[in-house]
Amino acid sequence: MTEPDQAAFWNERYSADDYLFGTAPNAFLAREVHRLTPGSNVLAVAEGEGRNSVFLAQHGHRVVASDVSERALDKARALAERRGVEVEYRHVNLADWEWPAEAFDAVVGIFIQFAGPELREDIFGGMHRSLKPGGLLLLEGYREEQLAYGTGGPPNIENLYTEDGLRRAFSAWEIELLDAYDAEIEEGTGHSGKSALIDLIARKRS
Repeated sequence: MTEPDQAAFWNERYSADDYLFGTAPNAFLAREVHRLTPGSNVLAVAEGEGRNSVFLAQHGHRVVASDVSERALDKARALAERRGVEVEYRHVNLADWEWPAEAFDAVVGIFIQFAGPELREDIFGGMHRSLKPGGLLLLEGYREEQLAYGTGGPPNIENLYTEDGLRRAFSAWEIELLDAYDAEIEEGTGHSGKSALIDLIARKRS
């Protein structure tokens, strides 16, 4: 999709008053947030309606969160205000964003599978660029087996992750966790039911 098409697609998906993926944090992020150094500068990529960025801010981190959808960002700001936290929200299309160099202690990417192989490679490169040496990446997505479940995620198999593919993509990083598994998830109406997941935690080498 072109930038206007991406924005229009996601604005429509987020158009309802309720939160498409709920307001509770992603379970993987909630399990692993303890790995972040207290008071970290964190980038939440393609954050949507704010559930994860608000959670991170509630844990005392300084959070910048990006999304292509203005509608999602409006809902994210409203959620942050209701929860009494501050998050810097930026309207960003990752296809042409100039990733800031060595600006963050951690980067979080949860279900960012709108990206096909070429854009995905650019995004992973941008994450590396934006992390300080020793910085941490927390990434969760769907595996190819998700297509059979149909409980969320894109219909394009090339947008989904494999264990081997992530190992290759992050071969220059220190991989601390790479876990492929199935789980029942309930994240609003957008992600609901048995799901083929994969979690990656990787550290940028100093």
